[in-house]
Amino acid sequence: MRRRDFIAGCFAGSVALSGVSRAQPPGQRRIAIVAPSRSIENLRTNSYHRAFLDELARLGFAEGQNLVIERYSGGGDMDRYPDLARTVVSSNPEAILTSAGPMTLALRAATQSIPIVTIIGDPVVWGLAASLARPGGNVTGVTVDAGIELHGKRLGLLREIKPNGSRVAYLSSSSAWNQPQAAMVRDAALLSNVSLSHADLGSNLDDTAYQTAFASTDWTKVDMLLVSDEPEHLSHAKTLVDLAARGRLPACYPFHDLVVAGGLMAYYRDLPDAFRQMAGQMAQILSGQNPAEIPFRQPTAFRLSLNNRAAQRIGVTLPQTLLVSANEVIE
Repeated sequence: MRRRDFIAGCFAGSVALSGVSRAQPPGQRRIAIVAPSRSIENLRTNSYHRAFLDELARLGFAEGQNLVIERYSGGGDMDRYPDLARTVVSSNPEAILTSAGPMTLALRAATQSIPIVTIIGDPVVWGLAASLARPGGNVTGVTVDAGIELHGKRLGLLREIKPNGSRVAYLSSSSAWNQPQAAMVRDAALLSNVSLSHADLGSNLDDTAYQTAFASTDWTKVDMLLVSDEPEHLSHAKTLVDLAARGRLPACYPFHDLVVAGGLMAYYRDLPDAFRQMAGQMAQILSGQNPAEIPFRQPTAFRLSLNNRAAQRIGVTLPQTLLVSANEVIE
């Protein structure tokens, strides 16, 4: 089998594909995995994608046996997502696995025929589905957003740690600040009686973007930090949590990995479980089902993880009520 690797120069080495030629043996299937930010190597090893691959193999589609996977990374550069999407679509995979609104929108703009399985906030609000029960197009997947209640919960958790805090900075890309999720965060802040400002990461989410955003924000006017649900944060976990700790900011993160990396607190959907659900949807598509008729899967529960060492680092004491209610406390 002829193998090839593709590196697109216009992405400065941050977009890569690995797989096999289009002439695969009979019976072999081919899909693409497109990450907004994670490296190609990380797509092979991180726990979320391993959960996806293990479940997909259990359902009869195993990489290296009857399944070929081409992997791409956008390197966190949102301005390049449309170019990457066109590159992916031109390779004509049978289906695409991806995540996040901007990357999914770019892929949807590039194809209305290749099935796309994504993990996203609200696909209806993003204009990617007619409804959760019957998406109606070529996009299905799982949601990680429970609407304004989720953002209100995260703000409430921050207030439990800093009861007198009333000023929250929302760390996100420029694009996310103008998307529906940020509007829900602003509404939740209004209901929670806190002021909300934007710590802007721009459109190229690399380590420099985080350093610039923290350096240009007046943290003397901020009591707490709320981090957006953008998966690009996962590729810069150490930089993000270290900058927050340096500013001695109580921060609430959207991903478990960021607490493991040293962040204070995360309220999140179980992502390995979500990726196993997406594997089930991918198996349905590879078995001939129409993504237009495969419902989006919604979260039924969220988890709370706390990091006691991170609390000590920024000089706060985690309330006993939070410690008791947490699913996990990292000591």
